[in-house]
Amino acid sequence: MADPLPYQRVLLKISGEGLMGPAAYGLHNETVVKLARDVKALTVTGKQVCLVIGGGNIYRGLAGASAGMDRTTADYMGMLATIINALAVQNALEAVGVPTRVQSAIAMAQVCESYIRRRAMRHMEKGRVVIFAAGTGNPFFTTDTAAALRAVEMNCHALLKATQVDGVYDSDPKRNTAAKRYDRLTFDRVIADDLKVMDTAAIALARENKLPIIVFNMHEDDALTNVMAGRGRFTVIADG
Repeated sequence: MADPLPYQRVLLKISGEGLMGPAAYGLHNETVVKLARDVKALTVTGKQVCLVIGGGNIYRGLAGASAGMDRTTADYMGMLATIINALAVQNALEAVGVPTRVQSAIAMAQVCESYIRRRAMRHMEKGRVVIFAAGTGNPFFTTDTAAALRAVEMNCHALLKATQVDGVYDSDPKRNTAAKRYDRLTFDRVIADDLKVMDTAAIALARENKLPIIVFNMHEDDALTNVMAGRGRFTVIADG
């Protein structure tokens, strides 16, 4: 029998693309509802959970910049996209009975709370899920970096990186059927081999703070609870 992962407080990082499901753009309601149920299943085990959600299903700052838009403006537009996603996931979580708060790194008082570290920690201690929106609040930083930063600030025991595949591979398994999947990696190996799990700043921040990263397929049934129970296929990135 697999050993459960010994993490009590975790941050779940989900890309905006992960919320598209089979759709080509925007939010796929069934995928958002499934995510909410997965998060609820984890919270009922007593785990404290927070989330960072990307915005690539609506707008990507890098794509706007490559098309000629000012990079700072494009990145702020991407941050606003993450707030839309955060509100959608909050709605889905509360619909299944999970008290949830959205905290934005960009002040938006009529819509959600501003990010305050101690308040966020208190929410989690009370059993609420906290969704951190608008990235770090600064252009030129990805939501991967925001996820690592918030996980460290919240004293999380692990960062759960939900992806479209069941772990980290040495090449794209969707393009290369011979791609090798890793069960375990070190931070240094991820950076040295440029494995593109998360951006280098996020990996470096996790390494400096000894924050394990667990990479798994968000579309599997009971994905979150299975990973935390040590079941199924996933990759652990940690020192040693």
